[in-house]
Amino acid sequence: MANKTSRTLQALPVPTGPAVLGLLEPLAAALAGTGPALLPVPSGNPALADTLCQTLRAGEALDAGEDDDSDPTALVIATSGSSGIPKGALLSTGALSASATAAHSRLAGDKPATWLLALPAHHIAGMNVLLRAARDGAEPCILDTATSFTPGKFIAAVHAMPSGPRLVSLVPTQLQRLLPVPEAMAALATFTSVLVGGAAATPGQLQQARDAGATIVTSYGMSETCGGCLYDGLPLDSIDSWVDVPAGGRVWLFGPSVARGYRGMPGHPAFTTRPPEPTCKRDGRAPALRQFRTDDIARRSLDGRVEIIGRIDDLIITGGAKIAPIAVEAVLAAVPGVRDVVITSIPDDEWGHVLVAVVVANSHSQPPTLASLRTAASFVLGTVAAPKHLLLVDEFPTRGPGKHDRAALADLAAHTLK
Repeated sequence: MANKTSRTLQALPVPTGPAVLGLLEPLAAALAGTGPALLPVPSGNPALADTLCQTLRAGEALDAGEDDDSDPTALVIATSGSSGIPKGALLSTGALSASATAAHSRLAGDKPATWLLALPAHHIAGMNVLLRAARDGAEPCILDTATSFTPGKFIAAVHAMPSGPRLVSLVPTQLQRLLPVPEAMAALATFTSVLVGGAAATPGQLQQARDAGATIVTSYGMSETCGGCLYDGLPLDSIDSWVDVPAGGRVWLFGPSVARGYRGMPGHPAFTTRPPEPTCKRDGRAPALRQFRTDDIARRSLDGRVEIIGRIDDLIITGGAKIAPIAVEAVLAAVPGVRDVVITSIPDDEWGHVLVAVVVANSHSQPPTLASLRTAASFVLGTVAAPKHLLLVDEFPTRGPGKHDRAALADLAAHTLK
């Protein structure tokens, strides 16, 4: 049933540090459907906050179809989509509740747990920590994200946490900073579960963390699904998924935690309805009607797990072959001397495009060589996947927690190697 009375979208300035706990009361009201719909914006970045408020029309009423009396819209979360233009995912009270319940069940079972907030709370991964606390009447512990994440800050925050089950969500960049510090890894090992998402961590990072005793759970999801919805490649109870080509195709997600659409974009093609199908039932339940079409490409492993292999808009065509950068990056991340790597491309008269490996080295004095990268890629994926150029940088630009800005790196490669 559509809403009878138009509700207003209200900006919610999100601070860092202990002040963020002041958001628990308005978030609880939003989850109960008794307060306005909220648009989280970073209080420490006025320019971005103004852009989000203008683009997503904070202070104005929700449009027709953007709310429902029986399941009110609680939050509008700005995406950090590849286009660079933010869209606002409309998340209802029911969607957020389904996501929170399913996540807690998978991570901690039926036991109460204390969260450590270590991510910016205006993004969905950090906001979820506050939402779960607001829903359960609990108070999370806070790691101030106003300054750079360091092992020392993490250790201090963990030592201040109460005993009992603990949960934390990190991005791969944070995990990488903890790995070389034994005391930090000992602190990480005290958590019941450690969610790692935002971008794909390398197999080496995950194995090193697990070898140190950390209970790592990889998370895949987005603002449009109330955050992580596939843990270790398996769907939570609040979601289901299918891949339109079993050997490798587009990922579709459907279930109660899917957003009802985008703010100001009625009928957006990414959101469709899916009639209940007996073949799609799980645990005897037919899937919910809301369905989201992602831009991710995946395949299913033999045990049914979804393995993300790239994005449709990231595919690089070189010599007529379609290359998924993430597949090449997974191989090159294991090459000695590589701390982090992104594959991009530049135009080429002969090949159409050629691959460029943009690398952050472990050491300036002993960076990896182009030859070592080409050898590794050729051995695993074939010569067509071997980079033709190597570009060394000190760090990668980002466009959200743990997400590399591939467009900026493509521009850098084009200007540097022209």
